[in-house]
Amino acid sequence: MAEAYDDQEESLFDPPPMAEQERMLEAILFATADPVTLRDIEQRMPHGCDAGEAMIHLRRRYEGRGVEVVKVGDAYAMRTAADLGYLMQKETVEVRKLSRAAIETLAIIAYHQPTTRAEIEEIRGVSVSRGTLDQLLELDWIRFGRRKMTPGRPVTFVVTQEFLAHFGLESPRDLPGLKELRSAGLLENRPAFGAMPTFDIKDEDEPEPTEGQSELFED
Repeated sequence: MAEAYDDQEESLFDPPPMAEQERMLEAILFATADPVTLRDIEQRMPHGCDAGEAMIHLRRRYEGRGVEVVKVGDAYAMRTAADLGYLMQKETVEVRKLSRAAIETLAIIAYHQPTTRAEIEEIRGVSVSRGTLDQLLELDWIRFGRRKMTPGRPVTFVVTQEFLAHFGLESPRDLPGLKELRSAGLLENRPAFGAMPTFDIKDEDEPEPTEGQSELFED
């Protein structure tokens, strides 16, 4: 009897079957509005669960369905299939174009992150309005990154997961090529824009954004 009891006690520490882990993962994603990382998911699941393996099975099961499991940065979320997005539209959305200054600033940050304000100005060839950066921060398309180890330790800027989600990107590496942006008229044909991008994104102290006039939108 004692031996049987020991076997039963040991089984309590066995992880649930993979099918059950997949169900748990599905429930978490369904109930979470914002993308959630595998690390956060595993903290909610029973001890011994493999969220990464369960995610592979779940994504396969949702392939080609009306709802898909998509990766946003290093997190995951349930989203309506891209080709069915038109079913969710109830009215026409008025589109406000970004000004050229805002487009160039955002593009420079996306392709050269982490980048400082001085580096943005050097690439653009003109000064950057505080309002442009303030409004891009308010849109949650950029955020403060690490400080550069240079005199004055200037703060850098990087794009956010909100930016990636808005444009349907998994990571900054999925951004369109510079030729595509130029052909669409989104970038001026300047040699500086042809520099190779870097993707060294780390977190550090993040100062508060400053106030300023916005040049983000065109009338």
